[in-house]
Amino acid sequence: MTAVRADAHVHDVVGVGIGPFNLGLAALAAPLDLDTVFLDRAAEFRWHPGMMLDGATIQVPFLADLVTMADPTSPYSFLAWLKHTGRLYPFYIRESFYPLRAEYDAYCRWVAQQLASLRWGRTVTGVEVDPHDDDLYVVHARTAGGVESYRTRHVVLGVGTQPVVPAALRGLDGPVVHSSQYLPHRDRLRAAGSVTVVGSGQSAAEIYRDLLDATGPGGPRLDWVTRSPRFFPMEYTKLTLEMTSPEYTDHFHALPTALRDRLAREQRGLSKGISASLVDDIYDTLYRMSAAGPVPTTLLTDTEVRGAAWDGERYTLRLRHGQLGVEHERTTEALVLATGYAAQVPDVVAGIAGRLDHDEHGRLAVARDYSVDGGRRRVFVQNGEEHTHGVTAPDLGFGAWRSSTILAAVCGREVYPREQRIAFQEFGVPAGTPPPSGTVGAGAAGTVAAGAAALAGGAAR
Repeated sequence: MTAVRADAHVHDVVGVGIGPFNLGLAALAAPLDLDTVFLDRAAEFRWHPGMMLDGATIQVPFLADLVTMADPTSPYSFLAWLKHTGRLYPFYIRESFYPLRAEYDAYCRWVAQQLASLRWGRTVTGVEVDPHDDDLYVVHARTAGGVESYRTRHVVLGVGTQPVVPAALRGLDGPVVHSSQYLPHRDRLRAAGSVTVVGSGQSAAEIYRDLLDATGPGGPRLDWVTRSPRFFPMEYTKLTLEMTSPEYTDHFHALPTALRDRLAREQRGLSKGISASLVDDIYDTLYRMSAAGPVPTTLLTDTEVRGAAWDGERYTLRLRHGQLGVEHERTTEALVLATGYAAQVPDVVAGIAGRLDHDEHGRLAVARDYSVDGGRRRVFVQNGEEHTHGVTAPDLGFGAWRSSTILAAVCGREVYPREQRIAFQEFGVPAGTPPPSGTVGAGAAGTVAAGAAALAGGAAR
């Protein structure tokens, strides 16, 4: 394919991928004296189109839009969109902080339409060091008309996360659907004789609730299988929400990798649980339906899918109960995998892999300031750092803070002031706290001091 464009000038930022986080970065960069370009293979902005269920809301308040937490005066805020579309007063009367998922998608599309820095229909194929200047990068993108190349001082990887399929369910034939593609397959699923939903989070619950409306005489038998010991509601109490803070991110980032990984597993209920209102709605629906007789559904907790086979008509699932250690089988005509998403090292950075930091598991070792290039502060990551930064990585409400951090590095100054302390609680040992008298020597005290210094240094970066 012949190159049709090679920028002679140098951009300040090239963003790879245009999801909500890079879209927010583009919106916050728009009023600044920056030359930015953001590339995405899609033809336009679409936010989780496969899960755009009627009435579904996002799980964070409207303030967690693209820009407000960095710049409440921005013309790209959710409230500005409501005013522009004549929905501000109805939203006010509705008295709910949580926008409809369809509203959030429409809002993001409205912002995207106003930003000249966005380039759609560009599939990024690689990033490499500029052969003429070691301080610059070249980003290559394939288009319908050829290849475009962009020279830039900074690269921001915002490719997001990819659907996860457990090893036992990979490569299956038959009508298996990941939750990310649910809506295009909904009619076929409702027409099946039996459907099994696998997963434990919000998507699994929303799909189960949506399919539940089709059960009953003539409808499918509906099963919900989760390896979690129960259907966990998202923990949304205020002191727990303080963990989506700069202080907790500092604390989490400074911990050893193994401890971070363990905490990430333990904290799944903070971001991957089910909204309490949906849990209650599912129960109330089952109760209402049961008044007319047994509901053709089974909910299996603490049950892992260990294998599956397709015989041309149905799946045979091999299941194992965690507490009892007992294996059993169950058949189903259709299978929905609401098994989540995970970050991966994008293939497009293979050309600069030698400049990027990786941990012992091959993941990007993202620095506290979201850079990943050995302190050069030229390559940054958005929503690919949950293993290094914890629950703030996928949180829409923290996206503007992260974008502000990236823009501070790009501009060399604090463009959008960032709050450094917002929590009432301490997540580690308070700075200056002396060790117990007579039990800890000078060496241990030095370790405490070193830990505090490491946290302070992480915040400064």
